Formats: sequence, C-alpha cells, structure tokens
Amino acid sequence: MNEFFEQLKDYAGAENVKEKENMSLHTSFRVGGPADYYVTCENVAVLAQCIALCKRVEEPYFVMGNGSNLLVNDNGYHGTVLRLKEDGNSIQFKVVGEGEEAYVLATSSAGNSLSKIGTAAGKLGYAGMEFATGIPGSLGGALAMNAGAYGGEMKDIVTEVVVLTPDGSVKTVSYESLEPSYRNSRLLREGMIAIAATMKLSLSTPEEVGTKLKELMDARRSKQPLDYPSAGSTFKRPEGHFAGKLIQDAGLSGYRVGGAMVSEKHNGFVINYDHATAEDILGVITDVQKKVYEKFQISLEMEVKMLGF
Repeated sequence: MNEFFEQLKDYAGAENVKEKENMSLHTSFRVGGPADYYVTCENVAVLAQCIALCKRVEEPYFVMGNGSNLLVNDNGYHGTVLRLKEDGNSIQFKVVGEGEEAYVLATSSAGNSLSKIGTAAGKLGYAGMEFATGIPGSLGGALAMNAGAYGGEMKDIVTEVVVLTPDGSVKTVSYESLEPSYRNSRLLREGMIAIAATMKLSLSTPEEVGTKLKELMDARRSKQPLDYPSAGSTFKRPEGHFAGKLIQDAGLSGYRVGGAMVSEKHNGFVINYDHATAEDILGVITDVQKKVYEKFQISLEMEVKMLGF
C-alpha cells in the first residue's frame, strides 16, 4: 500500500484524493494528462498539512487555482496537485463608516472564484469588483498575478492578504507589501500561497453594479473567443505594444498547429480549436514568439503558466 497516498487520504479525506486524475478536467484549455495525485483541500489547515507532507517526503507538488491560466503537459504531472476548495460561506461583507465616508470590506477564501465573489458583491450593490468578475480564475491566482482587465487590477481593491509562507507559517500582510505589478508579485517570486484576502469596495446599488457587469460581459463576448477553450490572454503585454496587434501584424491570425489556433477574433488568445493537445498549444505559442521576434525584435512573454514540462 502506498503510504504517501494513505496519508493524503487521512489529511484530506479519501473522497478528496484522486490517483491519476486527468488534468484536462481541471484546466480551461481542456488539455493535460494525469497528475499522480489530485487533492481537494477542504480548508487552509488541510492544505498546510498536505504541503508539509509533500515536503517531508520530497514529493513534488503544485498548488493550483481555477486552472484558467495553466497548460499541463500531455504526459501529465509526476507529483501532487493541491487545490483549495471553494467556500461560499467564507465570502463576507462589512460596511464601515457612515454617509459619504462609508465603504465595504469584503473578505473571502482564496479558493473562491472571482466570479463567485463579484456576483455576491453585485447582488448587494457593492461596487469595485466589476472588472474582475468576468476573469475566469480564483482569487488566489488573481492575487499572485495581480490579475486585471478593463483598466482595473487587483492592487486597486485588495488591502490585506493572508499568506501561507514556505516555512509553513500563516501571516496577514498588506497587499502592497507583496509588490503587485503587471502580472507578478512576491507571491509568485517567493513561493508564498494566498489563502484569503480583504478587498475595499464602495457602496452603490444592485442596479448600477449589474449594469456595469453587463457592459463588461458584453464587451468580453464581442471581443474574446469565449466559445473555445483557452487560458485567456496567452502573452503579457510588451511595454509600448499590444501582443494581439503584434501577432496580427506578423500575419499570424488563424495560425494553426494541430488542433490549436491563434484566435481570429482576438489574436492575443491561443485557443483549443479542435481537440488540441498541450503540444499543439505549445507549438502555436513558440511559433508565434519566434515569428514576432523575427519581424519586430520584440519578445512575447507567456502569461500562461506551464506544469509538467
């Protein structure tokens, strides 16, 4: 009997630990082979226990969010994938102050999706998360990358973050101290894991927030290839340029490798057009990087993270 497997089940519950779990079931690209173990952690304590176990036995591990920015190798991941379970009960709102000085503090577990948090805020008429509500990621992943869209970034609304440090301790720090920048932060650079956060929102009405959410969702539908599996924007924005425009000007709109393709609707997206493999997707990415550099001497850096390569 595999002692490591049994210990994972003891910590997380047998129903929450799967062997050889196909990662295509858990990524927005809908590709990726099996992870040796896939563990859904009911809470932060379980996550911390599982991480400590992996370190103790020198088992490779990866803590994932919503899988919306992840490309997993077709051969899978020889290690343990850990995911903090969504917990709607952890989403709490508190109105602070009175009159024109009043504002809202929203707290949530990092395992919750931005959509779940933003929708809950909108129903109560709390504004500020509209830009993030359509981003198909978890709060934890958004914090790590300072996710943003339509002129807003997480650093605009997040005040505090509870982090699990590499030594296993839990600390509450200001988000500013984590040095959030364009698709980066100390969370990524130093291997810290966000487990919860507090955001400062403003008082509005459900109608006003709903109108803004609809406007942004309509904009997404009109400009982004939401009908196909993807990981959103594939490349970071080069300083002074737009990745999609560079790709278009390089003549790569609709460029294909196997079942993967540069979206013709938004050239900054690589999509799973027709039963693509991870190798197909990576092939499009590397070809685009090469050809854009050859034409413009500009390097496109991937925004998508890779696992198992």
